[in-house]
Amino acid sequence: MRASPFLQRYGIVGPLFVNDVSSRMEVSMRTRIAVIGAGMVGGTCAQRLAERGYADVVLLDIVEGLARGKALDIQESLPVAGSDAKVIGTSSYDDVRGAAVVVVTSGIARKPGMTREDLVMTNAKVVRDVCENVARMAPDSIIVMVTNPLDAMVQLAQQVTGMDRTRVIGQSGVLDSARLRTFIAEELNVSVSSVSAYILGGHGNTMVALPRLSSVGGVPLVDLLPRERIAALVDRAVNGGAEVVQLLKTGSAFYAPAASAVSMVDAIVLDKKEILPCAIRLEGEYGIRGTVVGVPVKLGAEGVEQVLQLELTPEEQDALLKSAAAVRETVAIMGI
Repeated sequence: MRASPFLQRYGIVGPLFVNDVSSRMEVSMRTRIAVIGAGMVGGTCAQRLAERGYADVVLLDIVEGLARGKALDIQESLPVAGSDAKVIGTSSYDDVRGAAVVVVTSGIARKPGMTREDLVMTNAKVVRDVCENVARMAPDSIIVMVTNPLDAMVQLAQQVTGMDRTRVIGQSGVLDSARLRTFIAEELNVSVSSVSAYILGGHGNTMVALPRLSSVGGVPLVDLLPRERIAALVDRAVNGGAEVVQLLKTGSAFYAPAASAVSMVDAIVLDKKEILPCAIRLEGEYGIRGTVVGVPVKLGAEGVEQVLQLELTPEEQDALLKSAAAVRETVAIMGI
């Protein structure tokens, strides 16, 4: 199997086994993927990426010792996982130099008593600093944003880096759709691999589910479940993050967000041309211009290679426009 154009771009030309896709690729040196933020999401991203073995991983955090400790722990797990990837823990952006993909997880979760404006401005300061350093050290990278509020942070990252919109994307829809697929599969007692579902729009309470376009084994979901049951599953998916927070008491979701971000990295590095719902700044698609929202895109070696435009009903289109308006309100808090 030939190396993907992404790997060829970074001069990777010799053999490498990729564990999770059971395929042999032609590489002689590994590309480098940076994960910024060594919290629960970042650490889990680094672990999942390192276990794949197709790239070395740089895990960076400003908290001295945190990234180094997690990186060492992950590195010591790789003989068991069967991966020869190298994991570097660091607090210096010098180690991010030349990274092909940068996953940004830095920031804080909303705390009791914290207003939405407080959260936006705190994480905006963090993301701005991260992106200034990424633009300096890895100007040719593709950025996968995970930090919340997701859509606004994608918009900020693109402005700060000056990168094309196709190279600054967010993982929102991948996570939200995965939650909906989980609940549909549980409801019908079927494999999640048989379930197709999409959630578009902003990563928040205004996200737009499309039950009419969801299916199970090719059978429309609306033919398998009553409308009120579908509505209940959609509501649970929309509030999926809050449900996890309520159960954990002292933390927020990290396994599913990390898996969602890593699936996007897979699509990029392996040039899979995979259709995934990702957050990207729209420039006229769906009647939206200059605002980041989640829509289906083709994700491959060049980042977003195509924005797919679905035929929405008037109700769905109106909901998507309202979601975009909510994103613009958040962006306005940052003054950009």
